[in-house]
Amino acid sequence: MAITTFAQMIDFLENFTNLEKQTDNYTTRTYRLDRMAKLLAHLGNPERSFKKIHLAGSKGKGSTATYLATALTASGERTGLFLSPHLSDYRERFTLAGTFFEDAFLVQVGNQLIKAVSTFTFTDQWGPTTPTTFELFCAYAYLLFKEAECSWAVIETGLGGRLDATNTIEAEAVVLCPIELEHTKILGNTIEEIATEKSKIIKDGQPVFIGYQDPRAMEIFLGEARANHAPVHRLDRALVALDSKTTEGGEAVTYRWADRAEQQLLLSMRGSVQAQNSALALLVLRTLGFNESMFLEAFCKNTAPGRFQQLGSHPDLYVDGAHTAHSLSALLSSFSTLHTADKTTIIYGALEDKDHVHMVHSVLQHASKIIISRPGTYKKSNIVALKALFDELATENHQIMLIQENDEALAYAYAHTPSDGAILACGSFYLAGGIKEALERREGLGEPQLA
Repeated sequence: MAITTFAQMIDFLENFTNLEKQTDNYTTRTYRLDRMAKLLAHLGNPERSFKKIHLAGSKGKGSTATYLATALTASGERTGLFLSPHLSDYRERFTLAGTFFEDAFLVQVGNQLIKAVSTFTFTDQWGPTTPTTFELFCAYAYLLFKEAECSWAVIETGLGGRLDATNTIEAEAVVLCPIELEHTKILGNTIEEIATEKSKIIKDGQPVFIGYQDPRAMEIFLGEARANHAPVHRLDRALVALDSKTTEGGEAVTYRWADRAEQQLLLSMRGSVQAQNSALALLVLRTLGFNESMFLEAFCKNTAPGRFQQLGSHPDLYVDGAHTAHSLSALLSSFSTLHTADKTTIIYGALEDKDHVHMVHSVLQHASKIIISRPGTYKKSNIVALKALFDELATENHQIMLIQENDEALAYAYAHTPSDGAILACGSFYLAGGIKEALERREGLGEPQLA
């Protein structure tokens, strides 16, 4: 089989077992490292051709990864960036620091992977098994980065860490972003269990950079680092204070470092969480010896799809993928500095296996008009049950609607939001992507590419 378009490559990859569409069944047959290790060996271990930074965490790892990749690129390093999930285009997953590869190159390397997979075999005690879609995404990214002659790559875990397909790499730095209850049916029901899963990306002697953490997660991370003789760099020790303010022009951040240095930056990505994400990235870059004078300008201009992203105005339209209780609360707090609840319409949708009660409470505090809409069909959700929860917790001052289709939800929001108000779509990256696609159809831009 040979492909001629990138869309055909995605069709090929999606024909395998796609664990991203599951919310449970964490089995050793589907989630394992030995099959991925053998696949990489079969490909000639392309991941060994560049230096790597490996990130795990419940929130902020995608944004932190983009800050790192942007800074490395500005420092003269050709840098690959592997992220998941994508917002509206599969090409977002494997880029040159956010810049898409040419389609011809994607096809060329895609055919290289397809040919190699056709001769790949793996057998366990239950019989022959094939790679998963995510394992092939990883392998594809590594081949792209190798063929593009990348000197560095920033790699984000897909789920957890211990049995994540990315956990077959040896990185120059491991970055652990904040931990929160998420994917509890797969990763565990406590902060400690989830932190343990994510801590397993720590390798022997590799430097570990730890963002702000729940004390229970911090204890797990420090214990794993000690067991692996890994030097630890903690953001809560490197920073004396971190202050930020969300403005129309961006996020104004003041960093007060323990070495008495003070920095003031205006970040293009808005939201208080970006202060933490950028600070963790700066700690990594400083420690690895990169010169801030080379990358700070690009660092401040860094953006990422679906992170407090403004797509329109009159009324302002934003999409954000915040999908945990704390990240959603932080988003809404920052959002409220720009827009009042009485002129805000929130389009909300969340997947199963989330902290729905706390997330719904946060939404109700920041908008009077709320539309529940389906966060795609990629993973399971129950928007009828979500609507019932909103009805139970709402007051008489709230207007709660259930509009399943994103196009109809966006049309209703535009029709019922004042021109000096705002519409915010949040709760899931899949919803954010769906609203972005709905906007493109509404504005006659056609179907988003390869969504």
